[in-house]
Amino acid sequence: MKNPVERIRDRLIAGDRQKGVMVYSERNRRYFTEFPSDAGALLITAEGAYLLQDFRYEEAAGYSAKNCTVVGFKNFVEKLCELMEQDGVKQVYMEINKLSVADSRKFEKAFNEKGIEVVLDETLDNAIKDQRMIKSPEEVKKIEAAQAITDAAFQHILPFIKEGVTERELALEIEFFMRKNGADGVAFDLIVAAGKSGSQCHAVPGQNTVQKGDFITMDTGALLDGYHSDMTRTVALGKVSDEQRKVYETVLEAQLAVIDAVKPGMLCKDVDKIARDIIEKDYPGTFGHGLGHGVGFEIHEWPAFSSKDDTVCAEGMVITDEPGIYLPAKYGVRIEDMLLITEDGCRSLTKSPKELIEL
Repeated sequence: MKNPVERIRDRLIAGDRQKGVMVYSERNRRYFTEFPSDAGALLITAEGAYLLQDFRYEEAAGYSAKNCTVVGFKNFVEKLCELMEQDGVKQVYMEINKLSVADSRKFEKAFNEKGIEVVLDETLDNAIKDQRMIKSPEEVKKIEAAQAITDAAFQHILPFIKEGVTERELALEIEFFMRKNGADGVAFDLIVAAGKSGSQCHAVPGQNTVQKGDFITMDTGALLDGYHSDMTRTVALGKVSDEQRKVYETVLEAQLAVIDAVKPGMLCKDVDKIARDIIEKDYPGTFGHGLGHGVGFEIHEWPAFSSKDDTVCAEGMVITDEPGIYLPAKYGVRIEDMLLITEDGCRSLTKSPKELIEL
């Protein structure tokens, strides 16, 4: 597979020397060049790709940025115009979803004065979205590496789950383990919810303590080399009631049914329906969020994987499968894997066990 810059060039420029692409948002600049910085731009033309960086980042970018030539500048807008004139660009596509009104007006005015037309519609945003939805083999390896740390953290935390320990203490221990074992950071604010807190699907870990008979839901993920992992497991401290066991088994049934059924060509909303129908049969109204979301360079990418998403599943997508049941003021259960859509089905990138663990 071609590198990200080559892929977007083929789609939007296709050899037309008069067209260019300007990537301005921090997240997308890093996606294309693998270099993190909080300022600058990536200009892609038929002739080349130029990562503009100021003095703070120019040297470091020269060592590690990929798929581009690093260019320093004293005046940012003037350097952009100079490069476009040098390569014969007469029309430049720009992102709009992350571009402020002030910046869009600034660039449009400066470029128009040089005879360069600015395309301020969703052309570039949609092209990037489509490209980022389909992961390259190299991207999948990075996601798997982040998930390996997450799987290890799950095994690490189990002995720490004891009566009286707080949600916050467990969350901090998971984060410390991930960082100590190579993660650049956590993929998001970790969720650890015990007992009644588990009915809040995005509960914030606090001073709530684990008690015998509690379900403990842990939604965790590692950030490594720019890529994210995302996994949820629900375990119990001590033996669970028959009702708790039925809830857990219903969520697991829904989660596994998706793994068995999902394949290229299915609509995301139809995959969501597979899990939702199983849960709604016995627990109507308890599964209030979408089945999942894309994961990769950001923790929440495309597709949305919800009951309203008409996106067609395609080989190379990495999506989460995370059905849940939430019983207000009682407890909650969520089980989540990351799935790679393959040629004829899917492969789970998550290795942690899913059978009910009673500690």
